[in-house]
Amino acid sequence: MKKFTKALFRTLAVAAFWLLLWLAAAKCVGKELLLPMPQNVLRRLFEIMSEKSFYVTTAYSLVRVLLGILLATLIGVLLAVLTHFSRVALAVIKPIITVVKATPVASFIILALVWLDRAKLPIFISLLMVLPIIWTNLTAGFSAVDMKLVEMAHVFSVGRRRIARDIYIPSLMPYFSSAVRTSLGLAWKAGIAAEVLAVPAKSIGKKLFESKAYLETTDLFAWTAVVIILSLIIEFVFETLMSRVFRTERREKKKKKDVNT
Repeated sequence: MKKFTKALFRTLAVAAFWLLLWLAAAKCVGKELLLPMPQNVLRRLFEIMSEKSFYVTTAYSLVRVLLGILLATLIGVLLAVLTHFSRVALAVIKPIITVVKATPVASFIILALVWLDRAKLPIFISLLMVLPIIWTNLTAGFSAVDMKLVEMAHVFSVGRRRIARDIYIPSLMPYFSSAVRTSLGLAWKAGIAAEVLAVPAKSIGKKLFESKAYLETTDLFAWTAVVIILSLIIEFVFETLMSRVFRTERREKKKKKDVNT
């Protein structure tokens, strides 16, 4: 409890410091168009959140980005498994992943605007941002698997499903968790950036674009705050889910040990 109180106090103190710095900077500038007051941004944020259209807009943006993350995760897992067991597949796929990692996001967004519907662009960009991370981390995870255990399992005629469940998955889970954790924020920012350029209907990116076009700086800051808050919520939900998964795994291992003893 004391640790939680200290952490909360530290967080509030840091937040207060930056808010005071923002307030001082806004007063020095003296122009809402360039740098709005934090209280005005907060007021506008609550006004936006009180509108029904806010929840529709954020839901559409969330679904697009999360769909991109889900597709990238599925494809990344399949490619990692394929490249681990096939050298030919590794030789073919590795250069493509390298190109995707090295190419700027803006280049993909501009190219995709020609190829895809505006509403599908954020999904595609989120997928491209996440896919290399998932594949790279899982490839590293496969390299860390104790192959002596796998060979021993084959010697004792252990089934493939059990080998995957008891050897591969426990070894890969930390790498997978790290990959998704890294990907969430990156995919969210890239997806919103794609929305700003593509301006699909019912999207946060469209709201940001309109705020910039109409010089509504307070709205721009408010919607940026929405992006940050949603990013934190997504990461918190994922951390909570993963902590439960690892807790369940530890309980199952403990039960197995108790049964064996």
